[in-house]
Amino acid sequence: MSDNSTLLSLDFSKMSLEQKKELLPLLQAKARFIERNRLRYYAPYDKQRDFHADGVDKRERAFLAANQVGKTIAGGAETAFHLTGRYPDWWTGRRFDKPVRCMAGSESAELTRKGVQRILLGPPEDRNAWGTGFIPGDCIVSHSMRQGVADAVASLTVKHDSGGNSVMQFASYDQGRSKWQADTLDWVWCDEEPPSDCYTEMLYRTVTTKGIVMVTFTPLQGMSEVVKGFLEPETPESAEFKTFIQAGWKDVPHLDP
Repeated sequence: MSDNSTLLSLDFSKMSLEQKKELLPLLQAKARFIERNRLRYYAPYDKQRDFHADGVDKRERAFLAANQVGKTIAGGAETAFHLTGRYPDWWTGRRFDKPVRCMAGSESAELTRKGVQRILLGPPEDRNAWGTGFIPGDCIVSHSMRQGVADAVASLTVKHDSGGNSVMQFASYDQGRSKWQADTLDWVWCDEEPPSDCYTEMLYRTVTTKGIVMVTFTPLQGMSEVVKGFLEPETPESAEFKTFIQAGWKDVPHLDP
């Protein structure tokens, strides 16, 4: 009865009250397991899967998408894969076979907490629920809090399956370019469009590692410098290292007409 496929195929309408009572603890245990292992059950739709796959040979990637189509979900899932080393069988994108150093953020500390941090860890205000985001609870080793912003995490240490720990730092664009002048990084994730000077700094941080910079956002600023860099690369050489995916409401399975 504890097998997942068996639980899903049961006809509860034909069960007696005693049978339902017996089954309840198993269902509750399964629900807790799924809640704490969200990464394991991530199933990308076609555009998300293409975005992940492009990372195998592209250093710069942009997911340009409408609101509520899953661009932040895709960014969070991929970041968690790299932090933990727990890549699924279907994964064809870039792989890191060792712990990584990452940086992620958004426009402000509040938006970073509500977006990036929530997707990776779980509800910011409920630390008992940390581990219900894309980073599995059993991988969270330690964290430090950001000063002056309630429930905002400054850094996170994550267990990598190869041995050792990955390190994730959280930042925001309103802190300025200097905040992104971190040490050498393997991975950077920007949720929402960054200023061009911050974006340039992110690229510098990943040069020696041949790391990746990923941005997920709705292009509300039109043909900005960052957007133009993806849509109209300056040189054929730079075009070889960058790509973008566009997605609208009609491209996703979770929104009906």
